[in-house]
Amino acid sequence: MHKAIEVLMGEHRLIEEALGSLETYAGQVRDGAPALCEVVGEYAAFFREFADACHHGKEEDILFQRMVERGFPREAGPIAVMYHEHELGRAHVRSLTALGTGAGEAGSEGSRVLLEHADAYVPLLRQHIQKEDRILYPMALQSLTRSELDAMNGEFEVFEARMHADGSYDRLRGLAERLAARFHPDPARMAAAQLVHCGR
Repeated sequence: MHKAIEVLMGEHRLIEEALGSLETYAGQVRDGAPALCEVVGEYAAFFREFADACHHGKEEDILFQRMVERGFPREAGPIAVMYHEHELGRAHVRSLTALGTGAGEAGSEGSRVLLEHADAYVPLLRQHIQKEDRILYPMALQSLTRSELDAMNGEFEVFEARMHADGSYDRLRGLAERLAARFHPDPARMAAAQLVHCGR
């Protein structure tokens, strides 16, 4: 395993923790707890700024581009699927962001919106991560040369350095950890999701 791919897979584990936490929070709302705009806004901020801008940014601007240069089609096949699923995820996060800009309790309509998008986004991104970990990343390791992977890792480091410089990388990791501590991911549900996505 090359360090560049290990970086992306490490980010997947943090994103999975946040997804599990969102699943727990949505479950509490489904059971009658109020949907709080501030909490929804925190989830939206993590998924928008870390899962998308940071993680998907590295994939789309660096990894996917390298793979296209090596002959993978942009408009068909696995790369096209990954781009499409990124866009689907962004649509859900935009709706959560809009809900999270309010204050106090979101009311019954806000709860409905939260559940609609959380129930769709969590399995979408979980399945997406499994496709990348088990299919796309191994394809990248097979098709890219060592020097290309090394160069990609250097680009990742530059990307991350910008986020470390303004404090956003540590802020977003801390946000995910606080949400997971407040709304604990259910290990059994997360393990079951892994098995389902393996097709077992």
